[in-house]
Amino acid sequence: MTSSLGEREDPQATDEPGTEARADPEARADPEARADPEARDEPEARADPEARAGDGREAGGRPREPAVEEAFDRVVAEGGDRLARPLVPLLATGFVGGIDVAVGVLAYLVVYHQTGQPLLAAAAFPVGFIALLLARSELFTENFLVPVTARVAGRGSWPELVRLWLVTLAANLAGGLVMAGMIVVALPDLRPAAAAIGRHYATLGVSWRSLLLAVLAGVVLTLMTRMQHASDDLGPKLVAGVAMSFLLPAAQLFHSVLDSILMFTGLLGGHAAYTWGNWALALAWSAFGNLVGGIALVTSIRLLQVPHRVAAERAAQS
Repeated sequence: MTSSLGEREDPQATDEPGTEARADPEARADPEARADPEARDEPEARADPEARAGDGREAGGRPREPAVEEAFDRVVAEGGDRLARPLVPLLATGFVGGIDVAVGVLAYLVVYHQTGQPLLAAAAFPVGFIALLLARSELFTENFLVPVTARVAGRGSWPELVRLWLVTLAANLAGGLVMAGMIVVALPDLRPAAAAIGRHYATLGVSWRSLLLAVLAGVVLTLMTRMQHASDDLGPKLVAGVAMSFLLPAAQLFHSVLDSILMFTGLLGGHAAYTWGNWALALAWSAFGNLVGGIALVTSIRLLQVPHRVAAERAAQS
């Protein structure tokens, strides 16, 4: 009996199945987690954006859109360069941009004169925008996305942006005026067609219709710019340039530079039924509409896709 009592008084001698597992709750946990307890609750690992890259989300649970963010980075980098461009290169880039578009106007007038078919002529016009892309020149309306995005992201300054717009527009018009003069002298048969087409734009006047035609032109050109910055490959850029620029003459949209060159050709050829005053009013009204369409309906909305990247860029610049 003593021996039996001694056995009951010795708890260490008890060997019940499962007793050890109940005494150690960690025994039911993951062996790897027991081996490295710090790995079970590492706040830095959860907060690190890199640690969440595998599930396609940013820190804070925001879905990642790598293609959109990469395009934003390209636009900001290029926009910063444009805003900081010295005056002489800026003038030269804008001047050759006007020449490039005037080459498209030449193709348009030649086909229109030979066929009398506006849509066929419009199909010839994109050669000017192919030249713009490959020759790295710029139009006034191509500066509604790239430098504006860079400025909102903290690059450059607002006076630099206004300077870019004004100098580029003036240089585009100067290059286009020179080309228009050469076209009417070298190809006098094109003068009646140029005067008739130019009259359409010169007499649109100030109205809701002409404003919306200008807004649409701004949307088309700014969307083209955005499409071309979505890829580094030349093929997609050419497709965007051809397709979007075709719409300008095909739909007779109100574009400040293109339509000015057409009006210049009519005025310099001596067949115009409109005046330089008509051209000046058309330029001012179309430029305003182009700005509204490009910035309000394309650039500002595209920026809403990447507000976190805009905030990060602004913080980096401050």
